[in-house]
Amino acid sequence: MVTHTADQVEELRRAALEHLWVYLREPSEMAEKGEPQIFVEGKGCRVTDASGNSYIDAMSGLWLKNIGYGRTEVADAAYQQMLKLTYMPLGSTTEPAVRLSEKIAQITPGDLSRSFFTSGGSESVETAMKISRAYFKRIGEPLRSKFISRKGSYHGATFGALALGGAPAFPKTDYEPLLAGCFHGPQPNAYRCEYGGETPEECAELCAKAIEDIIKFQGPQTVAAVVAEPVSSPYGAIVPADNYWPMLREICDRYGCLLIADEVITGFGRTGKMFACEHWNITPDLMTVAKGITSGYIPMGGTIVRKAIADTFVGGPSAAFRHVITFGGHPVAAAASLRNIQIMEDEDLVGNSARMGAYLLDGLKELKEKHPMIGDVRGLGLFCGLEIVKDRKTKEYFPEDAQLGPRLTQAFGENGILLRGGDMMNIMPPLCVTAGEIDETISAMDKVFEQTGRDPRRPLPLAENRGGAENRPRLKFVVLAYFSRRPRVGMDPDPRGLVQSVAL
Repeated sequence: MVTHTADQVEELRRAALEHLWVYLREPSEMAEKGEPQIFVEGKGCRVTDASGNSYIDAMSGLWLKNIGYGRTEVADAAYQQMLKLTYMPLGSTTEPAVRLSEKIAQITPGDLSRSFFTSGGSESVETAMKISRAYFKRIGEPLRSKFISRKGSYHGATFGALALGGAPAFPKTDYEPLLAGCFHGPQPNAYRCEYGGETPEECAELCAKAIEDIIKFQGPQTVAAVVAEPVSSPYGAIVPADNYWPMLREICDRYGCLLIADEVITGFGRTGKMFACEHWNITPDLMTVAKGITSGYIPMGGTIVRKAIADTFVGGPSAAFRHVITFGGHPVAAAASLRNIQIMEDEDLVGNSARMGAYLLDGLKELKEKHPMIGDVRGLGLFCGLEIVKDRKTKEYFPEDAQLGPRLTQAFGENGILLRGGDMMNIMPPLCVTAGEIDETISAMDKVFEQTGRDPRRPLPLAENRGGAENRPRLKFVVLAYFSRRPRVGMDPDPRGLVQSVAL
């Protein structure tokens, strides 16, 4: 349904270009394409823009719409808390924050039992770094100040978290020099193993040993923590072999450093378990969360700590953790979090993530069989990824001047699916996704890869968009919005035979 006239949409775009810093975009490029696109509604896995175009969000916003869009129960919980209390005096707390910390202690692995709430993932990672350093000062090991993370990871945008990351899509040169004392080991990516491992298990072992080598080289007595995502997103859903995380746990125990699991993306059901660490039966010393804790309905995050570590901050005023975040543990956000988690449990969305994740992965593997440009498919639950290559044998990427990423992104959007194209791609629909919606996604990707594979450098064909030409953004590339869905085994074909479309 069109909610704005063409003139209203254009006025909003002009205002955005003049006054709003749109994440990861440059204004002149957006103006040339008639962007930014403006969204107004969402329900389940689908979102609608101001011009009435509706499509499947296969990225869950920024990988956080776990329960999907349009859940009024979460809004109602937030509203009811707003009517009661919207903040608290310094040094006190609120019932929603207490109840949420209690709930998290019940559902997290092992003895993770005390939560420090934040406003988001970057603050959660930053908090984990500060807890780590403060912990070692309290137990008489003040030299432990260094952090070891992995290349091809992303841990946040704040200063310390940025230093931990190493993703090429997020270059750090504008902000250097960064926090000293951060070192980077290899990513356990079996498809491109930095150490030449010939199997996923061998790659995982070599990469874990490389972390150990960094600890030994830096001096074990100087290392505070190893920081890692259970499944890493910047290189496209890097799922380590099953021996990797137990090895990291054992290495950290051997050298006395902490293990921080960054579950900002993977937490709250994304991988088919409530927390990804459960796949390998390990308990990290600290766990960072955000995104799925509220499914993006309101900003919220947290750093969850094992009891033995948290207890070092007990014992008098001097032992207190001297760290404050203004909106951390906000009662409205805590109330929304509790309702969000209840929905996940009541509707078995974690189980649906496991089931639909396997179904999605099967569909992506079928695409790989058809399209030579797909070099690798991987995933865990509804955290799936692709690697796009020019040559499967050499694993060479397409040249930058082919502009393959922007063109794929454009084509996916025109076929009704929101995905970010590139050398490495993540496919992460909401955990409430159905098999039919996965079929639509796979069918759209099938068509886009078929068109693009014919000539990766040639502009994709133009076609009308069912949303109405007068309301469509001005675009460099537009592709057919209508197609016959490829029926999957056991599924009925789409009776409408179309996918709604709009550009990203």
